[in-house]
Amino acid sequence: MEKFLKQYEILFLKAKEDLIAAKYLLDGFNNHNLELNLEIVFFYFQQFIEKLIKAYLDFNKIKFPHTHDLKDLINLLEDNDINFIDNIDSIVLLTQYAVEGRYAIIHDDLDDIDKYIMILDELLEFVKKEIT
Repeated sequence: MEKFLKQYEILFLKAKEDLIAAKYLLDGFNNHNLELNLEIVFFYFQQFIEKLIKAYLDFNKIKFPHTHDLKDLINLLEDNDINFIDNIDSIVLLTQYAVEGRYAIIHDDLDDIDKYIMILDELLEFVKKEIT
């Protein structure tokens, strides 16, 4: 019998793909194999977090709005007393890459890329442990 994925499972898988894409692009950039603006990496970081939080909200049966605003999604977690990683607020600035980062040049966070990767990996492991 065929198993159908639940919404949170689909969001989780899509989030992982965004993180893989971001790391692949970053590796290509760092090894001078790709000519790109690093903001595309931050766009994928933002997409990863957005989908991962939405997966966790859905897993906890919390409805969420159609939004790219990470603070709004984090507030939904907090409003529903859902525990998350401690330093989740440090990624809120990535919201700007959801839309503006695709159309404008933003250089505010480019030096923090290693910090973000560490937080995103921690976030992935936390949600993976919770929903699988």
